[in-house]
Amino acid sequence: MLVRLWQIESELLSCFSLFALLLGVCSTVQAQQKPEQLAQQTSEAWLALVDSGKYADSWQESSQLFKAHVTREQWQSMLRASRDPLGKVQSRKLKSATYSKTLPGAPDGEYVVIQCESSFEHKQSAVETVTPMLDKDGKWRVSGYFIK
Repeated sequence: MLVRLWQIESELLSCFSLFALLLGVCSTVQAQQKPEQLAQQTSEAWLALVDSGKYADSWQESSQLFKAHVTREQWQSMLRASRDPLGKVQSRKLKSATYSKTLPGAPDGEYVVIQCESSFEHKQSAVETVTPMLDKDGKWRVSGYFIK
């Protein structure tokens, strides 16, 4: 019985050690990701909300800075006026992702300016600019969006 308890303790310790190792590896992988990669993942999820017409949800998922300057109702109105006439997105290809600590008209912080070459049902060629920033809670969130 004592031998069996020792085996169980040994197995639990091995499982715990493996779990701790995996947790460390996952943390290291995220820490090794460049800001551009993390911001791009955020922008893709955020654009999916916009693409599906979930404008209020996209506002909710935006940065605190963004929400402090644009109300949910203003945002929904702006997107209805600018995105709805374009129709559904047909394609989107990453053009560039540039990390910066300063942007014109914005407080200093950590930003990634992402530009995509995009095509919509009613506009064949457009450039979308999405600007995620590192928010106060340490998460990347979109702070700006423009279409040309």
